[in-house]
Amino acid sequence: MAQGSDSNDTSYKSPSPGGRANPDDPKKVMRREKNRIAAQKSRLRQTQKADSLHLESENLEKENAALRKEVKQLTEEAKYLSSVLSSHEPLCTGLPPQTPDLLYPTHHSSYSTSPKFGVYPNF
Repeated sequence: MAQGSDSNDTSYKSPSPGGRANPDDPKKVMRREKNRIAAQKSRLRQTQKADSLHLESENLEKENAALRKEVKQLTEEAKYLSSVLSSHEPLCTGLPPQTPDLLYPTHHSSYSTSPKFGVYPNF
């Protein structure tokens, strides 16, 4: 064992920064107290932020579940309506077959503009 490495030796004290600071120095005590309070506040803010994020996460999960349920219901409704339409189409023999022009007519403007009177319909 090396000299001076006895772990039971309590006579050695590490030098403080500056070499002459007294542990009872009022400036040092005040600085430590301010630092302690700042650390407490920091930990409190961190805890509050974590709590807030946790609540937001729970709310978003609930909203997501509700939206997924709504999507499922709407998908079921779309399937049902599609099957009703498919079963009804053969019964509609009196109607001509639908062409894309009838489903989506081309846009013809029935309005003209006049600088004096604004927009009014063509009759």
